[in-house]
Amino acid sequence: MQARDATLARRMKARGLGALALLACVLAPWPLLADSARSAGPARRIVSINLCTDQILVHLVGRDRIAALSHLARDSQLSPVVADAAGIASVHGSAEEVLALAPDLVLTAEYSTPQVVALLNRLGVRVEVVPLASDLEGIRVAIRRVAAAVGEPERGDELIRAFDARLDAVRPGGGARPTALAYQVNSLSAGAGGLIDAMLNTAGFLNMASEMKLGPAGRLPLESFIARPPDLVVLANAPDAFRSVSADNLRHPALRDLMRRRPHAELGMPLWLCGSPAVAEGIERLVATRAAIAGSVAAAGTQDTANVPARLDLHASPARAMP
Repeated sequence: MQARDATLARRMKARGLGALALLACVLAPWPLLADSARSAGPARRIVSINLCTDQILVHLVGRDRIAALSHLARDSQLSPVVADAAGIASVHGSAEEVLALAPDLVLTAEYSTPQVVALLNRLGVRVEVVPLASDLEGIRVAIRRVAAAVGEPERGDELIRAFDARLDAVRPGGGARPTALAYQVNSLSAGAGGLIDAMLNTAGFLNMASEMKLGPAGRLPLESFIARPPDLVVLANAPDAFRSVSADNLRHPALRDLMRRRPHAELGMPLWLCGSPAVAEGIERLVATRAAIAGSVAAAGTQDTANVPARLDLHASPARAMP
């Protein structure tokens, strides 16, 4: 037994020394690479380790300047840039895999992997931490920050103009503001001050959750939701997209019964999870849904949305390519 324990200890020590040696090999040339990168002008080997910076970066630089994107960029449940990410290396955000790519710029979002960011900073790697957008102006700020970091400020301005043009083209005028409420897994909703709130307001809806008392992290008990339903239920996740217990609220018989009686639609996470140009498409789809509700109500000759078709298609608005 003692001999086996000793052998195991020697193997573990050897593996530990091997890992340290590997990290040392990765780090050894880094000071020279970092000095070279700082003096070489605009970044040519950009690594993004956050989904939100992925979504902005792919609209600002050519693929030849992107060394890697986060692995989430390829996840169709979360990312609107799956096609853009195809063929580009992906990383999970560890310092070792980032350093192995010898980047001259690393992009990430605030609150994302702070330990990795701290280590990269200590090693002299240029890291740009982009603020998370909580409203439409925050999206513009994030685009400008990334554009400045990659040396493409004019391209950033062009992207913002295209974003604003899409919003101006669909922004509703006056008239009634139907109520809407976004509901997702774990009974979470979106109150005042977030991206979904901004999207609903821009599309001409009144976000009912902004007037309700939400629990921790925006939790809204299903009972409260059913007792005071909105004109439009916006599902941030399809009921069957997640098989875990956390999505049981979306499959609850009471919610299914409500959705048979109330207009509802799905607005996928790729269109609102990050403050990026994809938000414009989400707003376009919400505006189209509001118009469908208004048309059905007018045809029925009533203000009651109970006569509006229950299942509304938020995919009716065609996606527009950013310049």
